[in-house]
Amino acid sequence: MDKQLSIGTVVLSKSGRDKGRYFIVCGILEKDYVLIADGALRKLKAPKKKKLKHLTLTYDRLEAIGTKLVQGKKVFDTELKGALRIYNEKTE
Repeated sequence: MDKQLSIGTVVLSKSGRDKGRYFIVCGILEKDYVLIADGALRKLKAPKKKKLKHLTLTYDRLEAIGTKLVQGKKVFDTELKGALRIYNEKTE
């Protein structure tokens, strides 16, 4: 993929019960899997494991949240929800 995937990248779910919702990548697993959370349906304590082929990558990265996650600092679900609100409002 030519788009850069990293922790903090905003992604759109293409399939499953969460289809059409935006999430943030909070972990990168083996080859084709990532962990995603949105602070509402999926909390940071229990992120969803999802295949990359079921996600659409955006060019957006939430720098502040991504940096905190990489550094192991505490990120609150309300921060995630607030940051993704503008994305999810577009789809509703």
